Amino acid sequence: MFLKDYISEVYNGVSSLLKGMRKTGYYFTHSKEIITEQYPDNRATLKLADRFKGEVVMPHDENNEHTCTGCTACELACPNGTIKIITKFDITPEGKKKKAIDAFIYRLEMCTLCNLCVAACPSDAIKMAPNFEHSVFDRSKLTKILNNPGSKIKEGIE
Repeated sequence: MFLKDYISEVYNGVSSLLKGMRKTGYYFTHSKEIITEQYPDNRATLKLADRFKGEVVMPHDENNEHTCTGCTACELACPNGTIKIITKFDITPEGKKKKAIDAFIYRLEMCTLCNLCVAACPSDAIKMAPNFEHSVFDRSKLTKILNNPGSKIKEGIE
C-alpha cells in the first residue's frame, strides 16, 4: 500500500512538471507572442488605468496660481496625518486680511492612497496623480511641499 501511494505521487509530480515544461517550451519556441511587460523599457508607452492613484499633487496654472483656500478639510479627512497645512494671512489691496496657505506639506511615506483628502477638498485643489516610482534612499525626500514657491490663490476663489 505504501509503495503504491509513493509511486502514484511520484508519477503525478513528474506529469505536473512535464505539463509546465511543455507550456514553457511553447512560449520559448513561439517568441512572437509577448506575455511579459518589460517595465523599464516601456516607460514611454506605459498606460496606467484612469482610476490609478499614485500620489497627491496640487495643480498650478501658467501664472503659478492654485485653488487651495487653506480650509484644512483635506487635513481633517486624512486618516493618518499625511497632510499638514500651514496658513498665513495676506493683506489684500483693500487692506483686509485674507487667509492663504504658506506650506502644503504632504508626507508620501505615511500616505495610504485612500483618496479621502481629494474627496473632501471643496475647491478641487488637489488630485491623485499616476506617479508610482517613489523609491529613494533617504526617507526625508518623501516629504513634499505641494504649493510652488511664490504661488498664490486664483482670483475669485474664496
